[in-house]
Amino acid sequence: MPMQRGPRALTRRQRSTTIRQRMQAEARVRFGAVGLILALAASVARAAAAESLIPITMGVVPSVPAAITYLAIDKGYLAEAGIEAHIETIDSVSKVIPFLANNHMQVVEGGGLTVGYFNSLVQGLPIVLALDAGSSPLYHDLMIRPELADKIKTVADLKGRTVAIVSPGSVGVYELGKVLETAGLSFKDIDLKYVPFTQMGAAFANGAIDAGIEVPPFGSLVLEKKLAVSLLDPDTLIRPTPMSIVSYQVNTDWAREHHDIARKLFVALAKAGREYCQAYHHGPNRAEVIDVLIKYKAVSDRDLTDRMPWQARDPDGRFNAASIIDVQNWFYNQHVIDKKAPEDRLVDESFADEARKALGPFKLINQGSTLEGCR
Repeated sequence: MPMQRGPRALTRRQRSTTIRQRMQAEARVRFGAVGLILALAASVARAAAAESLIPITMGVVPSVPAAITYLAIDKGYLAEAGIEAHIETIDSVSKVIPFLANNHMQVVEGGGLTVGYFNSLVQGLPIVLALDAGSSPLYHDLMIRPELADKIKTVADLKGRTVAIVSPGSVGVYELGKVLETAGLSFKDIDLKYVPFTQMGAAFANGAIDAGIEVPPFGSLVLEKKLAVSLLDPDTLIRPTPMSIVSYQVNTDWAREHHDIARKLFVALAKAGREYCQAYHHGPNRAEVIDVLIKYKAVSDRDLTDRMPWQARDPDGRFNAASIIDVQNWFYNQHVIDKKAPEDRLVDESFADEARKALGPFKLINQGSTLEGCR
């Protein structure tokens, strides 16, 4: 009689399958262990890399030019430079100058040149302009109420009118003052009001002001809502140009103590600044830059951001020293500041020089762009 197979008896094929399954299971365990070890090693490496990064605190005004900082972080340029940047959102550089001078912040970006900057230099505080973040064309806009379009056609027609700028001591004071001078006027000839950019549209709408200087993106919003109409761009009247008014400022004590890391920091920012310039000229990365602005909540309206003009800058981050000297001289002549800082103390050009040396000449991708600036 043929021998009966027990319930646990296996055929040769079944035994082969079982052995193969056991080997596969053991292999999965081994590969899983290797994968776990590799993952742990990568995690340790990342942690070690993070620990080796130099932490700095940067104050940033959320605006279109701030895309430079956000790009430097988002694309890893600062991390590659050995820097871990902690961003503090600010609404005005002038308000945080004490924090910069005391090294609570190492770098601040945004806003325009202010009376506070020049006074800080006179007082010997350890700060300096390090890199250009916004210069002509700035696309600032001297606007008027629509119902006054047939009455205010030139700068001279502003005499006796209520005109708004953002705040006392701001570069807007310089801009408006220089514009008025082209028609032989001064602040004594107008009713000057201080209105935040975000509230200027409402001030036009309720008739509280007749004219005012707006900046992107607020000016574009005011125009699109037909709350005001453009009279002129201050850039067309003010000399010398380009006006260098948006900047990166650095604590000089920190920069001196961390010379190598400070140099790498501003090279990384200049690298991101060149990407901003490509987007400024509607290059292939414009959508990417807008994505970064939205990610960091500097803007919220994608379509408007794409349509509106962006402030230009120098691709190497170089300032027009003549412009900055003129701003200080104007404030001094108007008795807004009591003393002037030495001209060679106004700007530290070494950071832009290092950027140019490290990055080489800037090459514009969209050669068909007719926009000025960022070249």
